[in-house]
Amino acid sequence: MLRQIIIVFILLITANALAQEQLSLYFDSNKFELTKKEINKLNQWILANNNNKIVAIHGFTDEDGTSGFNDTLAQKRVDFVFQIVKDQIKIREDFKTLSFGEKFNQSLVKSENRKVTIYYILEKDLPREEEILGLKPVKIVEDLPKPDIDFPEKLVFENPNGTQSEYKLDRAFMNQINKAKTGEKLKIENLNFIINTFAVVNESRGKLYELLLVLQNNSQLKIEIQGHLCCMPNDRLDLSTQRAKAIYNFLVANQIYPARLSYKGFGSKQPIYPIPEKNEAERAANRRVEILILEN
Repeated sequence: MLRQIIIVFILLITANALAQEQLSLYFDSNKFELTKKEINKLNQWILANNNNKIVAIHGFTDEDGTSGFNDTLAQKRVDFVFQIVKDQIKIREDFKTLSFGEKFNQSLVKSENRKVTIYYILEKDLPREEEILGLKPVKIVEDLPKPDIDFPEKLVFENPNGTQSEYKLDRAFMNQINKAKTGEKLKIENLNFIINTFAVVNESRGKLYELLLVLQNNSQLKIEIQGHLCCMPNDRLDLSTQRAKAIYNFLVANQIYPARLSYKGFGSKQPIYPIPEKNEAERAANRRVEILILEN
């Protein structure tokens, strides 16, 4: 049976109210640099929100000064904040031009009007970003259970040294990915890399083909590949990103459209067990690759 899809159009202001978060930062009179207190506030916000996404940054001034002066000052305040956040959190390319139709109501307290407001979307809502911003209609999808795909039981492939390997496919896991809902996160079990590199060991190459076969059989599926490390608090070599990218490159090389894929490394910032781990079982659990379902 086919999915039944109902398209519902909603007003932009409704979308904003449902899923738009915001943070306001305040400036001294006629200044475009943040005070140390407000910079600390911004840095703490970045640490707590590095998986979320900025969709707009708006600058405001009080009523003192000419319109031309205030417009320039407001833009400088936006630029100052942008320079701090630009390399630390995702930002929409059109963040300066995106408007929410908001009318700025001046407060009677002047200091409350000298501000920059950051509008952002939480990580869990990113798959609905365009809908939340009112840039496309919201889809309400009545999901009927997907049937299992009859994936092959095994796969034979050539090794780099010219020999052949046979790999028994985990068909249950492949159908778990195929049926996963948007926002769900799945760990790829038994996907291992050569130590301190992003090269997948031969024994794990079949896991890449499992993911490839699912994507080939489900054209609606979009994913983010997420790399995680164990043991040390700092990922100095950015190895978690390199490993996630290696899987991304494998899929693209096998004709999966790049717009269906993204990748990100988290180092050891999101451990399952506290670092340092107590034993190898905990280290193995922290050292993982996960798939976030962006759309399905």
